[in-house]
Amino acid sequence: MKLISIGFGSMVSADRMVAVIAPDSAPVKRLIQESRERGMLIDATYGRKTASVFIMDSGHVVLSGVAAEKIAARAGLDVMLEEE
Repeated sequence: MKLISIGFGSMVSADRMVAVIAPDSAPVKRLIQESRERGMLIDATYGRKTASVFIMDSGHVVLSGVAAEKIAARAGLDVMLEEE
């Protein structure tokens, strides 16, 4: 099992991760709120602004205060960034 550091001493399993998304859009904010209500939200921001949202295969939603690109670089993952 490969663990990826998501900041501030927290880690998630790379094998269980489905997606990493930005927290800015309304649908993602709804997803976060619904997960909170269902008890499936894990807040690993340590009081900082949410920079990335992890969707896990178990249905859990994990919030991180570190940007997804930075986490991917730490994990050595190849990231194809969309040109703006």
